[in-house]
Order: sequence, then C-alpha cells, then structure tokens
Amino acid sequence: MPELPEVETVRRGLAPAMEGFVITRAEVNRPDLRWPFPENMVERLTGKRVLRLRRRSKYILGDLDSGETALIHLGMSGRMLVSGDPLGQFVHNHPAPEKHDHVVLHMENGARITFNDPRRFGAMDLFPTEAGESHPLLASIGPEPLGNSFDETYLVGALAHRNTPMKSALLDQKTVAGLGNIYVCEALFRSKIHPTRPARKVSKARISGLVPVIRGVLSDAIEAGGSSLRDFRQADGELGYFQHSFDVYGREGEPCRSEGCTSTIRRIVQSGRSTFYCPTCQR
Repeated sequence: MPELPEVETVRRGLAPAMEGFVITRAEVNRPDLRWPFPENMVERLTGKRVLRLRRRSKYILGDLDSGETALIHLGMSGRMLVSGDPLGQFVHNHPAPEKHDHVVLHMENGARITFNDPRRFGAMDLFPTEAGESHPLLASIGPEPLGNSFDETYLVGALAHRNTPMKSALLDQKTVAGLGNIYVCEALFRSKIHPTRPARKVSKARISGLVPVIRGVLSDAIEAGGSSLRDFRQADGELGYFQHSFDVYGREGEPCRSEGCTSTIRRIVQSGRSTFYCPTCQR
C-alpha cells in the first residue's frame, strides 16, 4: 500500500493538471470501489473547479468551489494517471480506456485524470469542506510527521506509557499520520532503535531523536519521487527510485550498511508484517 511519500508524490504530480481548473466532465464507471461511491457523484464533480489539492495522511483531498472536498485513497493497487496535459509535463496522448479505469475526470485544460484500480481496494468520497477532519476516515488521525505539531514534546508524550513495540506504536495512525511499514523500518534503523523494544522503555532522548529522523526519511523519499513498489506509479508515469536507497527494508540476509558493522539484516514478522532490522546496530 502506498505510504505518505508515494501519496505526496502523486498529489504533486496531479496538482499542475488539476489545481485551478474545472472538471468539465466526470465519468464513474462502477457503483463502488472499496465502499460505494457517494450519491450523484458525477453531478457533484462535473462543472466544479478544483481550488487546491492537499494531503492528509495517505489521503489526497481536492477542495472544490462547490464547498465540497473530494477524498481519494489509492488502496493497494490504485493509480492516478494524467494524460493530455497541455503544459507538456505529462504524456500528451490519451491512452485507450482500460478495464479498471473506474473514475475519469476530464479537465478544462485538456488533461484527463484516470483513477485505475484493478483490486478495487481504493476509495473516493465527497464531504463538506467545512467539516474539516470530522470525516470518519480522518477524524482519529494523528499529526502530520512533516507538520509543526509533530515535535519532540508531542512524540515523547504520545509514547511515554505505550507498552507496544516501537514499530507498532509508530504504525498507529492515531500516533502519527501516514507512516507505513517501509519508512518505519527505515526510521528505526537510522535511529538505532530495535523494532520490538516496548515504546515506554525507550529513553526520552532517543524518542526525541526520532522526530528529525522520521522527517528526514520521508523527505528523502519524497525527493526521490516515492518508492515504486508493486503497482505504484507517479501521476506522470515515471517511477520512483527511493527503493534503491533502502538501508534495511527488503534486504534480509544482506550486509548492514553501517560503517564498521559486520552483521546482516534480519527479518521478523510483527502483526502480520515483515520487519527488517540490524540486530547489532539496533537496540
């Protein structure tokens, strides 16, 4: 499933083709994805101007001039594809429609935005913009890791009494928004914190040090264009390259990259997910 850097990369790719432009025609080719689409979705999108695109956790949010916000979640295999952009930033020719093109937005600038999702675990919804983060999918999400409210004081307080393993605590979206399996593994490695150590047993100093590390990991991934794992693609079809920079994720049995370390990367399973770490560097 795409994590925060991938979703942010898609948002940035969509923005030049969508922000400030009217959706001249919306096509909805099935009644649902993971959940049913909202009522009258075609009518509520057609003719509306996209004021801005933003991201909350792993959701893309498009504020419309109708006073509604379109929520998009890519799920496990969802892709947002851009074609025909007159600015020359994307592929010019519109590709032939595909079987899993479930929602298509025709923009006034000639761009076409296609939500393609073979496994249909993605989602789209519409809700009043003024409702802010009261939407059921957004209401309980923690602070953005790249935002000002995510700081050392907050994280120390949030983890102070948690007896769950550090990795599980950071994956909890109520603790921090948008972190997923890949980047938690990478952040814990950079911080030299063992993924199974109970959060409450990690010192305040080490937890404080996690904040800039998490920011750094995410910023590096966004800069690299996101990780193109499984079905993820950037909006303009280009692949991301951050996966070539992973220190631990997917590197079971390979040498640790820390200077002077002779250990190899190990993999364990936590809550059904693979965890990669260095048994020597991470304590």
